[in-house]
Amino acid sequence: MFGRIGAPEIILILVVVVLLFGAKKLPDMARALGKSARILKSEAKAMKSEGKDAAAPAEPADQQAAAPRTIKAAPGDVTSRPVQEPADRTTQR
Repeated sequence: MFGRIGAPEIILILVVVVLLFGAKKLPDMARALGKSARILKSEAKAMKSEGKDAAAPAEPADQQAAAPRTIKAAPGDVTSRPVQEPADRTTQR
């Protein structure tokens, strides 16, 4: 009884969504949802590559400071922000 969703139920759900949010706001909401998904995907990919880089031998600190990393928010996004990495203060006293 509740396990199968057919065409009439899907049409009813779509009509309710259009009535609640309005037809003008739906494309903007879909665009924002797509952009959020792209950002999440790129951040997950960056975290995976960081995990693989951590397993590799570390470079000296002077070589890391010469090339700051940047993270792009989305594939089509032109704005990027530099990553501020915390300094390693365990060896400095």
